[in-house]
Amino acid sequence: MNIVTFQTDIIPGDPEANRQAMKKRFERVVTPGDTDLVVLPEMWTTAYTLPDLHTQAEEMESRTLALLKELAVAYDVHIVGGSIAVLENGKVYNRALVVNRTGELVYHYDKLHLVPMLNEPDFLAPGGQKVKVFELDGVKMGLIICFDLRFPEIIRELALQGAQALFIPAEWPDARAGHWEILQQARAIENQMYVISSNRIGSYDGVDFAGRSMIIDPWGNIMAKGSADKEEFLRISLDLENVKDVRRRVPIFDSRVPEFY
Repeated sequence: MNIVTFQTDIIPGDPEANRQAMKKRFERVVTPGDTDLVVLPEMWTTAYTLPDLHTQAEEMESRTLALLKELAVAYDVHIVGGSIAVLENGKVYNRALVVNRTGELVYHYDKLHLVPMLNEPDFLAPGGQKVKVFELDGVKMGLIICFDLRFPEIIRELALQGAQALFIPAEWPDARAGHWEILQQARAIENQMYVISSNRIGSYDGVDFAGRSMIIDPWGNIMAKGSADKEEFLRISLDLENVKDVRRRVPIFDSRVPEFY
């Protein structure tokens, strides 16, 4: 499976400008037939303009979702569409969207863990559903958002459901860049799955973002890594048989004794 993960800056508070910029990136980077799946960053239409999100958030059936469907069909790719601010029942959610190559929304996920250091709970509502796997081309996959990475329980739950790859759209700050890298490798190793992240670059409201998007194999090896501050597009081909091989070599799932945990 050929994957491209986007590492980009975001124009604060201007969804239409960000949508147009994303269209241009697809034109430059994605070639139909050469790419199976594209991964986008967290909150890529607005950035963390938290006090204004109630006016910038979109309904679920939005221009952004329409664009993702259009791009998926036009480029014959699946899209892990990062996340966007969605307004639903008077609340704003940080919602990740997954669209398959036929333009169908196959999964969405509302961020469960809101970041107290960035005052997210003051402006966003947490998700209210358990994580679950989704499938693209018959491969079971999982999805979390940024701060969720610090909570191994939900990632283990996805692994137990059979996920072979985990996607992480993020706006992870540079101040905690060391944690960003180490935690991704740890999650890959302890769950014996691929971990693919898309983190933003740039700065907003006094926060510098870490970049360093990564693609890590089920043994914990870093296959590709973005810089701290440049727009980049990481390309890799995932061999899903590698997941099965690592799980055979070190059979942690067969060795678990959860009745004692």
